[in-house]
Amino acid sequence: MSLKDIKHIALVLSGKGGVGKSSVTTQLALTLSLQGHSVGVLDVDLTGPSIPRFFGIENAKVRQAPGGWIPVPVHDAQESRDEASTNGHMNGEECASQARGHGSLHCMSLGFLLANRGDAVVWRGPKKTAMVRQFLSDVHWGALDYLLIDTPPGTSDEHISLVETLLKEATPEQQAGAVIVTTPQAISISDVKKEINFCRKTGVKILGVVENMAGFVCPNCSECTNVFSKGGGEVMAREFEVPFLGSVPIDPMFIRLIEEGKRPVYPEGTVIEGQAMETDGHTAGDESRETGLLVDKYTACSLYPIFDGMVKQLVSAIET
Repeated sequence: MSLKDIKHIALVLSGKGGVGKSSVTTQLALTLSLQGHSVGVLDVDLTGPSIPRFFGIENAKVRQAPGGWIPVPVHDAQESRDEASTNGHMNGEECASQARGHGSLHCMSLGFLLANRGDAVVWRGPKKTAMVRQFLSDVHWGALDYLLIDTPPGTSDEHISLVETLLKEATPEQQAGAVIVTTPQAISISDVKKEINFCRKTGVKILGVVENMAGFVCPNCSECTNVFSKGGGEVMAREFEVPFLGSVPIDPMFIRLIEEGKRPVYPEGTVIEGQAMETDGHTAGDESRETGLLVDKYTACSLYPIFDGMVKQLVSAIET
């Protein structure tokens, strides 16, 4: 019954490891939150749970509740400046620091349950299957607009258990479908094609393909170089007649945001998706770059306009 108040459940899948599923899941969640939706992220990559690190909440612990667990909060919902000012809920200093609102964001991962961050999870298939089912039945998400499920690579026990449990516990209206992640290289695409076939065999709708690591954004001159080529994901999407959501380059500033918590700073004149990247008065040595919520700092990242367009496509496809 933990899924009953969730409007839409979407999987993030790939047949290949190392293509950036967790990175894509994190940015989809942050962008959905910035568009005002309440979001949950469930990490079912049991042997390599990385979602806690992406959201900067590695040291958090899950709270017990009668009959299950309460997910770890990343941030609570917050009204936009205009709404809060109109309602009289925000003072002048808060107005200056918070321009946009966002929906709430919560996470659940096996990483929160391990005694030590470096502990290995050495489980056979039946144990993994039981853990996935427990995650889907015993986490008290409450009311959510979207639940994103970050999965391990391949089409193994976790995926079969996940799809079987969702078919039993979730209504067809809740089951939004899957986002497929690949990189541009042919060796990656050949494995990701198997994931598309898995979705078709199990009846999972494919919401679209994201081509990750399609280029490298230089932190000095902001030029984007296609070090891993580009376009393979779009060709695959056309071949299988599924939507292509877009290409995402590698941005070292996003990596610094996740690893160090610093707000991205770009050279003057950097333009991404037709939008000039602003630093909001922050400089490379400014200590204030490290303060604030992850979701607010992410808006200064060059990848945010790209994911903003992707998420609008997804929301339109899911809700219509």
